[in-house]
Parts: sequence; structure tokens; C-alpha cells
Amino acid sequence: MAKKTLKILGFIVGSIITVSIALAIINPDFVHLSAQTNTKIGADAPPVQIPDMVKQYNQAVIDASNAIVPTVVAITVESETTVENPFGDFFRDFHPFFDFGDEGQGPGNEKRKAQGFGSGVIISSDGYIVTNNHVVENAVEDGIKVTLNDKTEHNAKLIGTDPTTDLAVIKIDAKGLTPAYLGNIDNVKIGDFVIAVGNPLGLTSTVTSGIISAIGRGPLGIKNNQYSIENYIQTDAAINPGNSGGGLFDLSGSLVGINTAIATQTGGFMGYGFAIPIDIVKRVAQDLIDNGKINRPWLGVQISNVDEITAKSVKLPKVYGAMIQDVIKDSPAEKAGLQPGDVIINIEGHDINSTNELQTIIIKYRIGDKVKVKIWRDSKEMTKELTLAPREESGEIAETKSSKESDLGNNDMKPVKLDKIGIEVSPLTNSLKDKFDVKNGVLVSNVDVNSSTAKRGLTPNSIILSADQQEITSTSELKKIIDSKKPGDAVLLKVKSQNATRLVAIEIPKL
Repeated sequence: MAKKTLKILGFIVGSIITVSIALAIINPDFVHLSAQTNTKIGADAPPVQIPDMVKQYNQAVIDASNAIVPTVVAITVESETTVENPFGDFFRDFHPFFDFGDEGQGPGNEKRKAQGFGSGVIISSDGYIVTNNHVVENAVEDGIKVTLNDKTEHNAKLIGTDPTTDLAVIKIDAKGLTPAYLGNIDNVKIGDFVIAVGNPLGLTSTVTSGIISAIGRGPLGIKNNQYSIENYIQTDAAINPGNSGGGLFDLSGSLVGINTAIATQTGGFMGYGFAIPIDIVKRVAQDLIDNGKINRPWLGVQISNVDEITAKSVKLPKVYGAMIQDVIKDSPAEKAGLQPGDVIINIEGHDINSTNELQTIIIKYRIGDKVKVKIWRDSKEMTKELTLAPREESGEIAETKSSKESDLGNNDMKPVKLDKIGIEVSPLTNSLKDKFDVKNGVLVSNVDVNSSTAKRGLTPNSIILSADQQEITSTSELKKIIDSKKPGDAVLLKVKSQNATRLVAIEIPKL
């Protein structure tokens, strides 16, 4: 009986398995359905209800992004670099027996082609595009290609470059393009939301966002040019290699800057991006389109920023302006009577807070324009009118008129300690006068390395020419001026080294 029961159970089990296999064959979903449970994944609703104001803001970002992306292009540049042949010296002796073909492929240096990537912004419907000079400056002939947002490719012609501002204009043969709307720098504020568009690392039409972190940032030493104009918009919108020449836009879709650089220790973005302000972009681009070159005026001065000690040394009521270090010979500044030690505090109603701000204001004018410059001299304001002229490349420093000659025989040749500022000075010998090409002054023979003077950059073997605008002809004259200062006062020294002449403000340490 037990065996019979087992046979029946085995038959039943076998029948069930057989039917299950048959159902699986006939309807594969049967296996899936049989495995289903009542488990529900995901919540029924988002955890946060987005306020209408946030939805509107988000939509504004979307609308702006969709509007501006078509105005930004990808730029590919083919360049040629020269690479030194490591076997050049070895083969040079055997050169007559070998045919090395084209110049540059011989036993010495070798020319190799390279490809670079950047971005640009369309600024006219007929194909003018603004980008960075460093994106296109090394391009070979016919080596600039532009890819529009619709993926169409065009050869580009280089119209002009301006290394001073790191801007360039190129042109493609196209019609009916959508140009960017060029904004107004006066409407740009710290904290404004901005959108950066470009082609970082070859990723076309990439949109990132952030805020404007600072305005008027610079100089940063990005460009290796003594006349470089560095007055940047700083942003935390992500900018990476390949973004150069791309656009920085506000929420209205207005172009407010051209992305040009990042501050990084890794080669990638670290939260600090810099863009050339739109007012500079507009002026440079228009000049390059109209003339193929820049018609930039200059004042003809070498300037430095004013800090608290410098302001104190000339009794300036607040810390602002740009101090004139030197005046260039035959420049507009010299002709108008500007002098080293003057502080430029205002130009045509615009207060000057830094050297880069002064440079930015001047480039808005044209050669031949007359501008009123307000300066601080002898503890009072005065106004000079200058006629702006083109920059002279020679740029010789104008000679300062000497009020009196020194008589070396009347100088005590012993070094004199000026303990208040931590230096020791000595009379000039005739050989030093010849070496530094000066008539008067005193030699800085020693500087206390722990003094505030050392921290301000004064070094031994410099020549002090004047103090508080008074020409120095002896150590006793300088000592008299320094001894008259109280703790917390400052003195402005004109100092000459073998490399340059500059003004250095020194504060008398407080007790």
C-alpha cells in the first residue's frame, strides 16, 4: 500500500512539473509572473514640493541656456611646433651625405604639427567670432576650423589679434547666424548668476553655472607682456581647458565676458575662473573688425597700486588710486606735467581704485581724445588735461629735473644708521653715480632682514633718490626726514636699482 501511495504522489508531482514546463514553453511570461511579489519600489511622491519661485528660477536658467548655446562655437586649431632632434649633433657632420627634405626636418630641429581646441562666441550674423588670442595665435595658414552648434564645420580666417588683452577675431563664410547679445559691464554685479558655455576637454556645447565672485580682479600675471591689461571678472562657474574663448552670460542671455583662464594647481577647475569683461571685448572686437589692428591710446606712465602705507606716505585721505612710478619721455603724461609720485585718483569722473581699472578706462578712448585726469600731489587734488596718443614702443623714461647738484666733498663718507626704518645708508661714490647714471642720492648699504622696510622690498645696493618728493643729496638730509616721522607715519622713497626706478612707501613702526 505504501509503495502504491508513493507511486501516486510521484505521478502527481511529475504531472505538475510536466504542466509547468509546458506552460513555460507556451507562455514564457508564466515563469516571470509566478515569481512576482507585491513589493513596490520608489516613493509615491517627491520628498520636497518645489516652490513656484524656484520653478520660475529654474526655468529661467533653462531658457537662457537654450538661447545662448547656439551662439558659442567650437574651434580647432592646427599649429606647428619645433622640436629639437636629440640626434641632431650626431648627424650634422654627415649632413652632405643625406637628403633631409623640407627645412626643419634635417639633423637639427624638427617641425611637428599639433592640434588645439578652444571656443568662440558669434558676434555678428555674417560670421565674425570673438575668441582668445592664445587659442589661435600659433595657427598655421588655413589651420582654424569652426564647428557650429548644429555640427556644421567651416574654415575660419584670422581677422586680427590683440595679445595685450588676449582677444582675437576670426571669421567664417556664413550668413544668418545667431549672434550673442553683448551686455553692459555696468549691469554686472558681484553675486549675479552666470552661465559659462564652451567646449571643455572637447565636450561641445557644455553649460556650467555659478555666480560672479569678483569684478576687476587683477593683475594676475597671466599674460607675459609689460603692457598687458588684466581686469577680469572672477566666477565659480566651472571652466576647464577648451573653455578658452567661450562666453560668460547672465540670466538674460547677455554676454558679459569671454572666458580666458583658471587659477589651478592641478590643471583642472578648482573654483576660480576668469573672464575678460564685455566692455573690453566690445572695444577690441570692433577695432579688429574695422581696422584689423588695435588703435589703443596710452597715458605714458608706469603705475602701481596704492596700499594703506603708500596712501599714508602721501597723505591721501583714503586708499585708492594708481601711483605714478615713472613718466615716459614725450608721452601725453609728460606733456601734461604728470610726475612720479603723483596719484591718479579720477579720470573723466570715474574714481580709480586700481591700476587695472585705470587701464580699462583708458582703452575705452580713442587716439586724439582729450581726457581730464585728477591727481593727488602735495596733499591736494589738481586736474590735468591730456591728449591721448598712440603708444611709443621705445618708452624711454623722462628725466627728472634736478634742483641741485651734490658736492661729494661735503658728504661725510661714514655710513649712517636709520634705526626707525631698519636701514643703513652711505654717500654715493663717483663710480656708483656713473654705474647708476644718477647725480644725487644715497646708497642703501644694509637692510635689517626683519624690518618692515625689507618686507616692502627695499634691498641693499639700491639708491634712494628722494624722500617725500624731496631730492636727497646727502645722508644727513635723509636722516632729517626720517627722524621727523612719528611711529605710524609713512615716508615715500624713490629708489633706483640696476633694473628699474620705483617708489616705495615705508611705515615707521609703532612702538
